[in-house]
Amino acid sequence: MSSLAKIALVVAASAGATAASPKPAAQTAVLAGGCFWGMEAVFEHVKGVEDVISGYAGGSAADARYERVSGEGTGHAEAVRIVFDPARISYANLLKIYFIVAHDPTQMNRQGPDSGPSYRSAIFPQDAGQRALATRAIAELDKAHAFRRPVATKVESGRFYPAEAYHQDYVEKHPDAGYVVVNDLPKLAHLKRAFPRWWRG
Repeated sequence: MSSLAKIALVVAASAGATAASPKPAAQTAVLAGGCFWGMEAVFEHVKGVEDVISGYAGGSAADARYERVSGEGTGHAEAVRIVFDPARISYANLLKIYFIVAHDPTQMNRQGPDSGPSYRSAIFPQDAGQRALATRAIAELDKAHAFRRPVATKVESGRFYPAEAYHQDYVEKHPDAGYVVVNDLPKLAHLKRAFPRWWRG
């Protein structure tokens, strides 16, 4: 079994009986995993996702500005708020994409060239069901040794604050930027290859 398939199975199994039944109303997920440009781009290409906003989670409203957050003293994480249709894609399946494609969950306070606590791997559950599923998924991934290193992802609490306008849809607007070409476009290629069922061009 490939490591990708192993991770997908572990996350799916962790959903268990606590995964909520699909509801007709849209739901929200907040996930942090390094620079929000790439995270946003990945989830914008997922079928069933209705909207993705880049922003800051885990700190105060007063400090939720890029120049403050990038100083690494505010407690925020760069994150994305994902509005999704649970009848088309479940929270558990969003977590599969999060762990497998969107970032490296074994890196502590960094992703690729970016370092500091604002680039940490963290899940900000929006309800008790999401919290239970995320907590169990992390524990099961470690138990199964799904990755070569322990999972660094933490389950946290905190509000989400949208980032400045120039950060929104950054990959779409700047596909030729060096950072995007090296760090973000490969994630989109990985998503298309690993999850063709949910790929939206």
